[in-house]
Amino acid sequence: MLPKMDNKVKEEVAALNLGNKIRNLRKLRALTLQEVSNLTGLSKPLLSQIENNIAAPPIATLIKISTALGVKINHFFRDHEMGDRIVVVKKQERYSVKKLFHHKNESTVGYRWESLAYPMVGKQMEPFIVEIEPRKKEALLYNDHKGEEFHFVLEGTLEFRSAEQAHVLEKGDSIYFDSSIPHALRGINGMAKALIIIYASK
Repeated sequence: MLPKMDNKVKEEVAALNLGNKIRNLRKLRALTLQEVSNLTGLSKPLLSQIENNIAAPPIATLIKISTALGVKINHFFRDHEMGDRIVVVKKQERYSVKKLFHHKNESTVGYRWESLAYPMVGKQMEPFIVEIEPRKKEALLYNDHKGEEFHFVLEGTLEFRSAEQAHVLEKGDSIYFDSSIPHALRGINGMAKALIIIYASK
């Protein structure tokens, strides 16, 4: 539990707008408070207090949060003006996250995602490099959301499946589709790698 803030500190925290910046970035990462709690070791109520500017996080706490969200701590202390309208992400700086999907029998299927543009706030698209593991057709998990997706195969062979169609895509092939259609991917004869650009409409 963090100590209560006096009025002057409250004003400073409000001016920084840390809580709103943290909440917006968490939502851009599609993470719940519980998931950030698991990643940081911080309690869910404390994270909620921080996001609502009720508690002021010390530097050590803010470092844990920034690390979990894939940014440097100075991300929260700058205005997001023109400097953040053009962003460069070096290969070694990619933000990696393991997205796991649970089957009804609790087996787990994972894709390894690397975000290519995480510093950009308020963007309309999310580009990723994704590694897709080989899976049996029976173990595929279907995902859907409002918006559109573009996939370009960089390595290996993958299969795209919907309820009515199946497409085998090899290196250099691409697919563009309405992502409200339930869809799934799997590697064929080993791991596949693809550039995936997601536009999730609100």
